Amino acid sequence: MDKRKLINKILVELFNHILLLEERNLKTHGLKNLTITEVHVIEAINKVEYPSMGDVAAKLMVTIGTLSTTVNRLVQKGYVKNERSEKDRRVVLLSLTKKGEEAFNIHETFHEKMIDKVLERSHLKDDELLANSLYKLLEFFNELKI
Repeated sequence: MDKRKLINKILVELFNHILLLEERNLKTHGLKNLTITEVHVIEAINKVEYPSMGDVAAKLMVTIGTLSTTVNRLVQKGYVKNERSEKDRRVVLLSLTKKGEEAFNIHETFHEKMIDKVLERSHLKDDELLANSLYKLLEFFNELKI
């Protein structure tokens, strides 16, 4: 198999495995009522400095309308709180509840274990090559979203 086909096969399989295993990890840790999409919204809320609906939607590259649907489900499930900003009543701020923080930590631990496995028994030069290659792929994706 030529390199291009092999790289494509690896990327597609990695993507599919990550999604499947993330979902399985949630269920293993008692988060059966969360979808991967919901977990990624929880993650974005945690990682955005000023988690307004607009900023979280931008991070996830979705519309505010799309995000609203998921946020409403997460509020009903008790993972997220939403409230109007005191400074600007048009802005809706998002925050995680204790339950949301626990879900985030479970998800983050999964990612940490995944990266630990990738870097296990590797060498600094290999790590740099991998990081540079993945960064080039990220740049390509970022150019496409413009």
